[in-house]
Amino acid sequence: MDRVDRKILKCLKENSRQTASRISGTIHLSVSAVIERIRKLERTGLIQKYTVILDEKQLGNTLTVFVTLRLSHSKYHEAFAREVLVYEGICECHAIAGDMDYLLKIVTGSTADLELIHRDIQKMPGVCGLKTLYVLSTVKNEYSVLPLDE
Repeated sequence: MDRVDRKILKCLKENSRQTASRISGTIHLSVSAVIERIRKLERTGLIQKYTVILDEKQLGNTLTVFVTLRLSHSKYHEAFAREVLVYEGICECHAIAGDMDYLLKIVTGSTADLELIHRDIQKMPGVCGLKTLYVLSTVKNEYSVLPLDE
C-alpha cells in the first residue's frame, strides 16, 4: 500500500458510495487507475466490505455502555465467544489483557433492555465478574485508522 492507496482509502472512508470518477478528481489520478487500485485493495482483503453506519439515536438506541467481564477459567473462552457471536444485543466483543478478559460494547434503548442483556451475559459460560461503564457522550468514533504517510 502506497500513498495513492491511502488517499483512495481516505476518500472511501469519508463516503464509500462516491464514484471512481469523483475520487479520480480528488486525488488527480485517472478513473481507470482508481478502479484498478480499488479492485486490488478488495482482492487483497484490505477492503473487507462496504456497509452503512446507522444513527443509533434515530433507531431508539439512546444508551451505550461498555461491559468488562472476567471468565472463571480459560476453558470457557471458546464457548463464551460462540455465544457472543450470535447474541444480537452485543455490538462488539474484544478479548483484552489485564484483570478482565473481555470488553463488550452494547447499544440499546433503555436501562430495562440493558438489564435483560446483562442477565443474559451473566448466564454465558464461565462469566464470573461484570463491570458496566455508561457512555455519557462520544467525543470521537472512528471505524478504522489509516496508517500515517511514510
